Amino acid sequence: MKPVFIVNAGSSSLKFSVIDIDSEQSFVSGLAENLGLNDARIEWEIEGVEFDSSFDETTQAVDIVNFIINEILPKVTTLTAPIMAVGHRVVHGGEEFSKPTIVTDEVIDKLKDVSILAPLHNPANINGLEAARNVFSDVPHVAVFDTAFHANMPKEAFLYGLPYHFYSEHKIRRYGFHGSSHSYMLEEAAKVLNKPTSEVNIISAHLGNGASIAAVKNGISVDTTMGMTPLDGLLMGTRSGNLDPSIIFYLQDQLGCNLKEVKDILNTKSGLLGISGVSSDCRKLLAAADKGNQRAQLALDMFAYWAAKYIAAYFIPLGRVDALVFTGGIGENSVPVRQNIMRLLKPLNLFIDNELNEQVSGKLGVFSSKESLIPAFVIPTNEELMIARHTARALKG
Repeated sequence: MKPVFIVNAGSSSLKFSVIDIDSEQSFVSGLAENLGLNDARIEWEIEGVEFDSSFDETTQAVDIVNFIINEILPKVTTLTAPIMAVGHRVVHGGEEFSKPTIVTDEVIDKLKDVSILAPLHNPANINGLEAARNVFSDVPHVAVFDTAFHANMPKEAFLYGLPYHFYSEHKIRRYGFHGSSHSYMLEEAAKVLNKPTSEVNIISAHLGNGASIAAVKNGISVDTTMGMTPLDGLLMGTRSGNLDPSIIFYLQDQLGCNLKEVKDILNTKSGLLGISGVSSDCRKLLAAADKGNQRAQLALDMFAYWAAKYIAAYFIPLGRVDALVFTGGIGENSVPVRQNIMRLLKPLNLFIDNELNEQVSGKLGVFSSKESLIPAFVIPTNEELMIARHTARALKG
């Protein structure tokens, strides 16, 4: 047994799990949220049994990690070996970090430099990393980067049409995200297709409140929808996705919005929420659309259209496509959204089996028809397990 503690720290939350890298069994998983607020709390599950506890507004990430090691782990009766390593999700590795990396003080310093590329995410990730290093000071820690999976994209895919010195001097480029999810899709699709990952070509669609699609050729990401930040690409829950940059100037010059307001509009008030005026939750939009809400239906139509458009585009860099894979909260669970996307892909000879589509929600399975040019799968993602796998591989060198 080789248990790994997995940490995914956000600005006010900390998601965690303990996974044995030999059996890939999860012993415990949980979420601490509202940290720094008066309703801070932690919920966790051990062997199917749920627990919870509340905290005060002074609770920080290090307090949560201490609570986990002192109050939660001793109750896991099936955990018979000590934690051997800690794996951390870090959103942005820039060009400095192109693979999972064993954490040192020098790595921490470099991560702080990279944080300028992800000011909303990396500082929180680093806080969680430092908190866990204080508590688990005698085991190795590994940083697993969302961007690393896309690090080998060709320049024609990752460069923007800006003067070249903005890239060479300031590293302004497309980085891509959801790397742990897309790499998990690759490995699980390879098993289903009975091929080595180095020979697999897939279009991986991670569709959730945050959404991105990746083109994976011979096991390497060669293009993806998210850009320098997670704002680019698909229409998402509250993010705008791609737009004409001049809209920003218009909001500022003609409507009097300052840059902070523009940033807030594009990140938290746009997407499914902004179009529908109802919610960023796909389930609520489907319910509203069923009752005749036309803006809710428009938001769903846009989501499907944008996803199908990018999926179709990614046939170009791949040439040969072995499978189309859906994951994420919407991709795994929404029968109507998968149906709408596949309907738009009919010109590419991709066809859905509606009965199979009903059956696969939330579980691994094919939902395309036998006549389809390529199979379409649902593969429930497991980013924590993928972080555990990456952690183990990094320790092996």
